[in-house]
Amino acid sequence: MLVALDLAAPVRPPFAGPVGPPLAELDWEASLRELALLAETAGAMVVGTLVQRRRQPDATFFLGRGKVQEVRQLAAGQGADLVIADSDLSPGQQRNLERELALPVIDRTGLILDIFAQHARSNEGKIQVELAQLSYNLPRLTGRGVALSRLGGGIGTRGPGETKLEVDRRRIRRRITVLNRQVAQISRTRSQQRRARTLSQVPTAGLVGYTNAGKSTLLNALSGAQVLVEDKLFATLDPTTRRVALPDGLAVLVSDTVGFIRRLPHSLVHAFRATLEEVLAADLLLHVIDASHPEAREQHEAAQQVLGELGALDKPTITIFNKLDLVGAREEVAQWAARHRPSVLISAATGEGLGELRAVLTRLAASQLVLVEVMIPFGREELRALAHERGRVLAEEFTEQGCRLRVELPVEVANRLQQLLVPAGTAA
Repeated sequence: MLVALDLAAPVRPPFAGPVGPPLAELDWEASLRELALLAETAGAMVVGTLVQRRRQPDATFFLGRGKVQEVRQLAAGQGADLVIADSDLSPGQQRNLERELALPVIDRTGLILDIFAQHARSNEGKIQVELAQLSYNLPRLTGRGVALSRLGGGIGTRGPGETKLEVDRRRIRRRITVLNRQVAQISRTRSQQRRARTLSQVPTAGLVGYTNAGKSTLLNALSGAQVLVEDKLFATLDPTTRRVALPDGLAVLVSDTVGFIRRLPHSLVHAFRATLEEVLAADLLLHVIDASHPEAREQHEAAQQVLGELGALDKPTITIFNKLDLVGAREEVAQWAARHRPSVLISAATGEGLGELRAVLTRLAASQLVLVEVMIPFGREELRALAHERGRVLAEEFTEQGCRLRVELPVEVANRLQQLLVPAGTAA
């Protein structure tokens, strides 16, 4: 496996903060390390890298012509069977490089799509990945000798569907139309599920953040769920919602979502819009940061950029600095966290700081309740049980008329008990 990186894209300005070197010093090195991790996640072994600085990409080969020959020599010397570019290639650049190098060539988007294809488990995930793959590959069919193979082996050829080999443009476009309808149906189904959760008046929180920041581990720690946890990029594709029990009988619904990454392909954002809508619908975002990562600040910035593209930056957000057990300079992380309040420092793996996080979530859940006094007549025990199950009972007294409760309830439940409300100032 050979990984090629080009620096044609302009370097972003430094990120102002007390921890870590400026982003400009880390940008291409961090990007190259991340590309290597992506390649390893896809099942490749990196045997060499090559970097070129250019003001702008070559229109024909992306790299300069002399550099293309260097890549060819390096690949031959290392026995590489694939070349990966850490930027997006045009279909023409990809075909020209493959012809010159006599090797398969994929770009960053193609690599990420391959990882998504490997990790898609549910039918919904497979539909969304296939849509992204077909949209990406459609303009790349011309001149490649064979049409898109969905059953081939190796990185860049995987696909979750079961369509035939050599799919032509017309059939791909028809398939994209079908998949778009299915994604729209997924979106409608998720919308109905969210409406049901809204009617229950249980507040919702969405876990967001850079891939492999520990979101699934945190969900497991909070809820006791058994969500898949792997030390890999994009281990979670399918959103998972779990009920998290809080003190005083309160609860919050927490949804795990797909992780973000620098330069997240727009085709994925479009294909996974049904999944990412969970972020927009949440009452609160829990932005998880791997505080132990050397590029934690850049990852935070990249995740914020994706949230901005989704229109979710104005959501109430708790910034969670995770993996505290792996952090050496805790004081520096605490200083960073102080600039992003409300924030919590935790270790989802060891449980450190989870009590503080639960306290914050408890305040959120309590803010969704209204205080009422109701008199539940004898023979309506189901209403008393409902108040205990869905609310926070502050006082309970049995009288000749029935059971008098002073209770904090979700608005929807309080409305159901409207006819049983005790007028203000009425003595017990």
